[in-house]
Amino acid sequence: MNTRNLTVLVAATTATALLAACSGGTKASDSGGGGSKTLTLASVDQGSVEDVVKAFEKANPGVKVRYTTSGADQYQQQIRTQLSSGTAPDVMSVWPGNGNPGATYVLAKPGYLRDLSDQPWAAKLPDAVKSVAQYEGKTYNAVFGLNGIGAVYNQQAMEKAGLTPPDTWKELLAFCRDAKAKGTPAFALGIQDNWVTQLVLYSMVATTVYGDDRDFDQKMQAGQATFAKSAWTTAVDKYLTMEKTGCFQKNPLGTNYEASQQLAATGKTLGIVQGNWVIALLKGKNPKGTFTFKALPATDDPAATLIPAAAGAGYGVNAKAKNPELALKFVNFVMSPEGMTLFVKKQGSLPSLPDTGHKVDPSLTELSTFIQDDRTVPFMDQLWPNPKVQQTMLSGLQEIFSGQSTPAKLLAEMDSDYKAGS
Repeated sequence: MNTRNLTVLVAATTATALLAACSGGTKASDSGGGGSKTLTLASVDQGSVEDVVKAFEKANPGVKVRYTTSGADQYQQQIRTQLSSGTAPDVMSVWPGNGNPGATYVLAKPGYLRDLSDQPWAAKLPDAVKSVAQYEGKTYNAVFGLNGIGAVYNQQAMEKAGLTPPDTWKELLAFCRDAKAKGTPAFALGIQDNWVTQLVLYSMVATTVYGDDRDFDQKMQAGQATFAKSAWTTAVDKYLTMEKTGCFQKNPLGTNYEASQQLAATGKTLGIVQGNWVIALLKGKNPKGTFTFKALPATDDPAATLIPAAAGAGYGVNAKAKNPELALKFVNFVMSPEGMTLFVKKQGSLPSLPDTGHKVDPSLTELSTFIQDDRTVPFMDQLWPNPKVQQTMLSGLQEIFSGQSTPAKLLAEMDSDYKAGS
């Protein structure tokens, strides 16, 4: 991946999601936290952080990492409360940019995060990644991976159904109808967890909005464009058309993220629309399964299809960490070739830094190709002016699925929140 491609990927990324070797020998520092060799960690990297923790503990004899993992919804609700009450862990998951309550700008602005600019990997981050890992020119987020959003197919289930991934919008709807007729819905959708609601929509928006206007974000920031009077309306309509066509299993609102993974992993659905990070979770539930990431089409021109792709969640250090030196040692391990390779291999993502020695998993061939061909756009929320826009979108989509709201009302409310600024 060359610098220009990465800039398109993530400088575009500046729109709301994942090097130096481990510093300092093999023993954890005895300073900080009263000489404690226990590190506390809160992570959303379920299914992948476990191996990194084991490797870190092995490289640092005597060190113990006490960690918790949770879904994004629960995590984002808890982390601000913990930080403000002084009960937050030493190290925590932090998203790039400004799009949600756990994002870099949101947590760095009130002083909750330690400045990581002096760490050996910080200067090596490509400029496009720095733009969403920094706040006011200082680096606060150890971003280790690049992720995309699209359709992840269960290859064994696809072969059993005798179907192939669609390349056009017309083929996508036919694929959904054929899958439903065979008794195996096309995609698992777990929108009981509201953060999941955005993924299909982002996949549609990438093509319907940015396919014709790569400068849409700049126009939004300048007050020259709105959600309600743009192709966002087309994207929402296509999302609902997928639902009406039977692209998803019954009762998506009653299905959580965990249950949706189980459906896709075991072949109860042919796949799932998610970030590529879900691949590790699917493999965990079905080690013999083969899962492949593909773009989700939104038009009938395959050459026009774009993928949302950007820097994923990284790790920040609590400004009031009880064991600050051990916290720094951990984020430096995450950003080392060993730590980064462990993460991206387990997640099925791509490293944020070159020269890690990581070979792209075959399941990510299409994502890698789209990145190389400059056919990616940012995750839509990362440079929205405040987290409220995304929260309104997530809850509003749930309300649409439950019949309590409409697309027009949702987009108008998002416009109102966007205009309110930071």
